[in-house]
Amino acid sequence: MSGNARLMSVILAPVISEKSTELGDKRRTVSFRVLADARKDEIARAAAKLFEVKVKKVRVVNVRGRTVTRGGTVGRRASWKKAYVVLAEGSDINFAEVS
Repeated sequence: MSGNARLMSVILAPVISEKSTELGDKRRTVSFRVLADARKDEIARAAAKLFEVKVKKVRVVNVRGRTVTRGGTVGRRASWKKAYVVLAEGSDINFAEVS
């Protein structure tokens, strides 16, 4: 996969939750679901390219899948990776306007 195509596929989706909304309001931080093998520098470049913002810092968390029970069957949801992207002063991402 070429470098530009890889950057366009690193960020999978924004994480919209109460915690991520509060972080965005207070600390200019946006949460994204990213590829499991994505690195911090790739995430920063992808966010800067896709949303045309300046990225100050990236933190990454591996979210473990929960154990779920349906009937008598025990299963496990898939694990995934979340990235907290801190935006530089004056940068902002409004998901209502992004299409």
